[in-house]
This record gives sequence, structure tokens and C-alpha cells, in this order.
Amino acid sequence: MILLLLGALLVVFLVAPTLALFLLFISLTFICLHMRMKCLGERINKPTLAFFHPYCNAGGGGERVLWQSVLALVEHFPRATLYVYTGDTDTTPDGIISNAEECFGLQLPRDKIKFVFLKTRFLTEARCYPVFTLLGQSVGSMVMGFEALWRFQPAYFVDSMGYAFTYLLAEWCGCDVISYVHYPTISTDMLAKVASGEATYNNRGIVARNPILSRFKLIYYRAFAALYSWMGRRSRLVFVNSSWTMGHIKELWSIPERTFLLYPPCNTTSFLKIDNPKRSNRIVSVSQFRPEKNQPLQLDAFKCFINRTGRRDVKLTMVGGVRNEGDKQRVEDLKTKSKQLGISDMVEFKLGIPFTELHSILADSLIGLHTMWNEHFGIGVVEFMAGGLVTLAHKSGGPKKDIVIEGTGFLAETAEEYSEQMERIFSMGESEVTEMREKGRKHVRREFSDEAFRDSFVAHCKEHIDLDLREIEYISEMEDE
Repeated sequence: MILLLLGALLVVFLVAPTLALFLLFISLTFICLHMRMKCLGERINKPTLAFFHPYCNAGGGGERVLWQSVLALVEHFPRATLYVYTGDTDTTPDGIISNAEECFGLQLPRDKIKFVFLKTRFLTEARCYPVFTLLGQSVGSMVMGFEALWRFQPAYFVDSMGYAFTYLLAEWCGCDVISYVHYPTISTDMLAKVASGEATYNNRGIVARNPILSRFKLIYYRAFAALYSWMGRRSRLVFVNSSWTMGHIKELWSIPERTFLLYPPCNTTSFLKIDNPKRSNRIVSVSQFRPEKNQPLQLDAFKCFINRTGRRDVKLTMVGGVRNEGDKQRVEDLKTKSKQLGISDMVEFKLGIPFTELHSILADSLIGLHTMWNEHFGIGVVEFMAGGLVTLAHKSGGPKKDIVIEGTGFLAETAEEYSEQMERIFSMGESEVTEMREKGRKHVRREFSDEAFRDSFVAHCKEHIDLDLREIEYISEMEDE
């Protein structure tokens, strides 16, 4: 009944957003206060920790953060049971864990992980909101967050996907909120894009070309940014994954004393073991097929490179995961585009492949390609370097500020720039490639590792919010008996 009521409010939102938000705020206030009183006695005697990660089965960099965080806590509290909120209702707990182990080469403690399955994840998908997309998805995340807290209420609520609008609900329910921010939902860069009238994946051409619509959207974005900032400040401990994200979150949330840079875990160990100096003429990209990853730019750059050099002995391999029907359609659109550009015979797609196959592809590739504008960090870029590939990344965000330092790779922005760098890389001598490969791997060993992430994650939690799961260990022992 309550979920039906929330669904009705979401329908009202599509017609009258302001009224719907007000009604949702009032309704959730009273419901969460009731939930807090109901669970107060149990919470005093049984602290628990749950990760809010509705797409935990996606197999991307964010999911690596989730599972490494789980491993970190299990290492320090070996008898604790951890919970994961997920919307992956089309699979089973064993299926999720098996997929994570296969994708990331991990060994997860199955008996220490429990899942809370959510039915309202679809409300956070962009396809539901042709207009006011950011606001619609955020309101949808509140509905999903409410469902999560209604089904299970932890002492520690860890958001590892960036759903800041759920923090208010968790705070109302008496949870300590911990957040790991991969990418701010809105940023000053996005505001600047709208103000400049530039068309991008989140600023349609019809809006960008119309000064009145652009002005209205700018007002909407500024209002949303203010609301997002207020929600974010509910978090007691904030981790950010790059210098770029750190700057935006500090500016938006204004809680620098609770905000810490923690590079995401990167699977450097297995890739650093790759020893194959003789690579094929393969360019590889690794990313989920989402709009912001900008895979069409990869095809445009590759086509430009073919036109510049006349080469037909080079292959572009696009590796990635798909989360939903929208992602699957993007893959089909990319296949169509490759045919239109006349390069389909040199482009291949690898979807949801196991870690062993990804390892083999990287070991055989010369260039690691990345094209996302303002990528929050760029785990894939780090893995390219660790695997001995010559990295070619977008000149922005984390790759520019944290990863691709001088002598470790190349940066570009336009298709023409990418094609020039591709031509430059293929013309490099073996000694030049070897020198760049070694510099990149040295940089990776020094700055990024799974172990560094796990140790820092737990240390910050213990220091800043007094995270202590020993009571959970005690409860778990009693339950086993």
C-alpha cells in the first residue's frame, strides 16, 4: 500500500513537480519517524551495516568499489554479516556473487553477505523522465531508498553509487551515512555547459539552441544543485575517488572536514604480471555502454585514423557491460554507426565478458582508449597502464589530474586529436613504447592498489565515525549457536 502511494506521488510529480515533492517530503517524514521509533530498541542492541548499491551486478568500476569495501570490512571484522541493497531481482544471491568473482577475479565470503532485493529500481532510470530527468531520478531514488529502509534498517548506511537523495531518509531513520562519490550528480561544469549553449548528452540541441529554454534549464540546474548540496551534507563521512570529484564535492557539499580522497581499488596485481612486449595492432576500450562514456567518439576517432593512414590492419575492440535495455540499444546503435562509417569489419564488441577474457584482450592490445569527458576517476585507464598498454585518454577529469602524468600516456579531446595520437603511437619505436610502459606501471604501483583502498577505507571509518562491528560479531556468534 505504501509503495503504491509513493508510486502515485511519482505520477503526480510528472504533472506537478513542486506539489509532488512537497507531498513526498511530508509523507516520508512521518513514515521515517515511525520507522525510527519502531526499530529503536533493536538498533541499540544490534548494529548492522548495509551497502546501498542497486546495480551491484553490473560489473563496472563502481561495483569493484563495492566488493572491495565488503572484503575490507570482512578482513577487519571476520564474523560480521554485511548487507547489500540491490535491484537485481532477475538473479540470485549466488548468481550475483559468482558474477562479481568472475568479473573482478575476487574470492568473496558468501556466508558473510546477505542481499535485500528492491522492486522500485526502475524509478531511477532516465527513460522514465523525458523532462526534468535529474530531479525525476532523484525523487525515484528516494522512493527506492524508502523501500530499502522499510525492508531493512541498518545502523550504518553506505551509499556506494551516489544516490545522495537517500541520505535524508537514512538520517531520519537514525542511520550513520557513509558515502563514496564516483561522480557528482550535478557539477559546476554541467552548469557551465548549459550556460554556454553547448549541446551534450545531458543538454539537448533543441535546448542549447534556444536562449529561453537554456535560461530556464540553468535556473532548474542551479535549484537542483542547491538541493543536492543540502542532501549531501547529511553524510557523516564522504569518500571521493579523484581530485576532480574532490573539488566539486567540496564546493557543492561544503563539508571539507568530512571529505577524503580515496582512489578506487584497481586490479593492478594481475595486470602488472602481463609480460607480452609483442602486441597486436589492437585498440581496446573498456567501459559500460552508458551515454556519458561517449563510445561514438571512439568510432569517429578510429574512422579518422583509418582515413589519415589508410591502414586496414588495425582492430578496435569495445569491451563493456550493459545494465538495461537502454544500454543494449546503445550497443546496437554503435554497431549501426560502425557500418555507416565503413569500419564494421575492423570493430568488435565484447559484452559482459569474464575477467579471464578481459585479461587476455589487454595482454594482446597496444592502445588503451578512453573517451569520457570529465571521467570522475578512470579505473579502466589505470588498468590499461598496469597491463602495459599505451594509454590514450580524454583530456579532462581524473585521467588528466590523477592518472596520465608526463611520460605515461597521451591525452586528447576531439576525434581529430585522438586520430593524431593513434598515428603517433603506432609510429613509436619499440624502445619508446617500452619506456612509456615502464613509467606507467611504476606510477600504478606507487599510487593505486586494492590493498591501499581496503586499509584506508576501514581506517577512515574507524577514525571519523567510530565504526565498530564487534557487536555484530557477537550477535552473529549467538545466532550461530
